[in-house]
Amino acid sequence: MKEQVKFWRSPQFADLELLHARFITHSFCRHTHDTYAIGVIQQGAEEFDYRGATHVATAGSVALINPGEPHDGHAATEGGWMYRMLYPDVSILREAMADSWRSPDIPYFPQPVIQDEYLKGLLLRLHVTLEKSTCQLEQDSRMVWTMAQLIARHAGDRPTLKAAGKESQPIRLVQNYLEAHYAENSSLEELAAIANLSPFYLLRTFRKQVGLPPHGYLNQVRLHRAKRLLVQGKPISDVAQETGFADQSHLTRQFKRMTGVTPGQYQR
Repeated sequence: MKEQVKFWRSPQFADLELLHARFITHSFCRHTHDTYAIGVIQQGAEEFDYRGATHVATAGSVALINPGEPHDGHAATEGGWMYRMLYPDVSILREAMADSWRSPDIPYFPQPVIQDEYLKGLLLRLHVTLEKSTCQLEQDSRMVWTMAQLIARHAGDRPTLKAAGKESQPIRLVQNYLEAHYAENSSLEELAAIANLSPFYLLRTFRKQVGLPPHGYLNQVRLHRAKRLLVQGKPISDVAQETGFADQSHLTRQFKRMTGVTPGQYQR
């Protein structure tokens, strides 16, 4: 038994990314998605840290991560796990419930591991349809119905956030700086000066508020930028240089740790 990965996109659904994979030793680094991450565990079990707790998604369960929430992922059993994942943009879920979702907030799912046989079946059929069917009407219908059922059955209240402290603005300044200067080799001292905080206090506060340390956040910014450049068809070596990675192999290692696929697989 070996690791296998298939990755593709459905451009008609806001460039939806899809993954069908078996992972055994692969481990995802702590990261976030701009989209939802929704998948069905078909075999084995995946373990991941999310919102301050460790969760295990076993065969037959649905794993669901909200946009912007830091998490990781690795095998929970010796044989690893196999799953079908899709990463829908917020707009996809909003459109699915356009007639009934009146909240100004995006749908939020409080449970990261869901046991729901009906929903599991819908998600698997949708995923296979997007992989194999050429019928646009079938793809559209399954997408709308599946996302609507997901929201109706499992969307809940978003946890109340603690009041933002006085550190929020300095941390945002650092985030803005890293997003604008992602290709540079910034130091913690430089970031601390921008935030007007001590390096240690910045490190502790940034991790608490963002869910990642500053270098982890920078790495993620670089990888998200790399994804956009790869979609544009730029050579991988050029992408590595433009996004601040040491070389192509460095980009490849980090890219796979976040996405589960290599830059070449993602670009193809």
